[in-house]
Amino acid sequence: MAGHPLHLEASWKDRVGDYFERKDMRELADFLRAQKRDGKAIYPPGPEIFAAFEHTPFEQVKVVILGQDPYHGPGQAHGLCFSVRPDVPVPPSLQNIFKEIERDLGIARPDHGCLTPWADRGVLLLNTVLTVERGRAASHRGMGWEGFTDTVIRCLSEEREGLVFLLWGSHAGAKAGLIDGRRHAILRTTHPSPLSAHRGFLGCGHFSQTQAFLQARGMSPLDWSLPPARTMQDWRGD
Repeated sequence: MAGHPLHLEASWKDRVGDYFERKDMRELADFLRAQKRDGKAIYPPGPEIFAAFEHTPFEQVKVVILGQDPYHGPGQAHGLCFSVRPDVPVPPSLQNIFKEIERDLGIARPDHGCLTPWADRGVLLLNTVLTVERGRAASHRGMGWEGFTDTVIRCLSEEREGLVFLLWGSHAGAKAGLIDGRRHAILRTTHPSPLSAHRGFLGCGHFSQTQAFLQARGMSPLDWSLPPARTMQDWRGD
C-alpha cells in the first residue's frame, strides 16, 4: 500500500502501526492496488496519504478537526482535511471556516486555503477516510479506513489529556462516542458546507472556545492565522 505504516511518523507508528497487520487493512491495500491497476486516479497522491500524521506528531496534537474523505477533484487533496495547496481555489466549506474564524477571533481571511501551518502548530487535520477516487465522493468509504482512523481517535482520547475535538456535521459527530469527554473538550455543530453552515456552524464560536479551553489548561492558544500565499512555498514540508 502506498503509505505503508513504515511511512508513518515515528510517534504514530509506535502506537497504531500494528493496525496495518490486520486482515481488513491488507484487503484495503489490495483494493487500492487494484484501483491503480485499473487506471483509476486516487487522491491524495500516495506519499501524502498520511500527511496529517507527518505534520502533527502524537505528542504535539492540541486540537483535532475531523473531516470525512479527501477532496475528489484533481490537485485538491494533499492529506490534510479541508486543506488545499496555496495555488488551488479555496473550497466553499473552507471559505466558511475562514468566515467563522474572522467573526469569532477577528483574524482576516487568508488569500489561500493551505492549512499546513495549522498542522505544524498542533492541529491534527484528520479525514476519517484517507483516500478517494477522482470524481467520486465517498467512493472509498467502508473499505477499511474507518477502523484505522477510529483507532487513532481512541488512542488520542486514552493517552492524551486536554485535547479539543472539533466535530462538524453528523459524520464527525458520530465519532464523539470514541472520545472521553471528561478528559477532553468535544465541540459539535453542523458541517461548514454551504448546505448546512447557516444552521449552526456560522456563529458557533468554536475557535474562541478552543482558545479558552487550552488557556484554562495552562497551554498557549493556537495561532489560527495563515501566512500570505506568496510565502507559503517557504513553509516547512510544503
